[in-house]
Amino acid sequence: MANGQWFPQDWPERIRGLADGSLSPVTPKRAATVMLLRDTPAGPAVHMLRRRASMAFAGGAYAYPGGGVDPRDDEHHVRWAGPTRAWWAQRLGVDETSAQAIVCAAVRETYEEAGVLLAGPAPDSVVGDTTGADWEKDRSALVARELSFAEFLDRRGLVLRSDLLGAWARWITPEFESRRYDTWFFVAALPEGQRTRNASTEADRTVWIRPEEAAAGYDKGELTMMPPTIATLRALAPHGSAAGALTAARDRDLTPVLARARLANGEIELSWPGHTEFTQLIPAATTAPGPERGPERATAPAPDPAPPSAVAPDSAPDSAHQSAPDPAPVTGGDSV
Repeated sequence: MANGQWFPQDWPERIRGLADGSLSPVTPKRAATVMLLRDTPAGPAVHMLRRRASMAFAGGAYAYPGGGVDPRDDEHHVRWAGPTRAWWAQRLGVDETSAQAIVCAAVRETYEEAGVLLAGPAPDSVVGDTTGADWEKDRSALVARELSFAEFLDRRGLVLRSDLLGAWARWITPEFESRRYDTWFFVAALPEGQRTRNASTEADRTVWIRPEEAAAGYDKGELTMMPPTIATLRALAPHGSAAGALTAARDRDLTPVLARARLANGEIELSWPGHTEFTQLIPAATTAPGPERGPERATAPAPDPAPPSAVAPDSAPDSAHQSAPDPAPVTGGDSV
């Protein structure tokens, strides 16, 4: 393939199984992911991580911090700042308890995987440094699901800052996938005083990079991404600041995007409504359109070529989890 689109080799077989009734779709799990932004002299940069090649889902692909919704956050009432739960329910297309849990998942995953916490002791504040031993103990408990995010907020006396999030898109994993997620994508600006770090055991690399440069890496086949990731990057690229992206989020269409597979004469046409660049035509005699990019890859990927204008990481990786070197920054004011 000419670009970096993630395409598992078992997709054609699973698509045919879905068509002939031998495969039943699994129910997608609720999930949330956050495109964390910070401004640079050349425009906003987004925080991305590369999933380890050994991961069962999207191994080796670049993505944003994100993960599944914790059902314990549905009912537990948390201290809340910003739009009401009713407003979020209408915006996300769910009921109020689900809306709270989805927003909690977005904030929790950003903290778990990037060390950034969108919460504070008051409705108009955010916490400062979260790198101390006591914070790390709580973060580890969240990762292990020994502690729900609602309980964490209560223990710390923190207010969840839903006003720092903007809902950007909603994508549902195709029906023929073995692991399915109903994922809401959010945007948020890096709070003043906080710094990202690679706190995820699922990632071997993190980087700050401008959306247009990440998209260029994908187009060249240098950076592997799933359709939702590259689609949201392209949509972010026109915005000149993190605040501009957050403002634009208010009017974003959250109609779920779900891939469609059409089988005719043994050929498969795979498409994502509204996103023609991802359309794939798979001939009857072909297993997959191009080199394997899915989780079945047995060897670790080679180091990615440096994107042309990557933004340098803003802090060292977590000492307990060393990451691979980030793409090198360029001179001339692009790094921060």
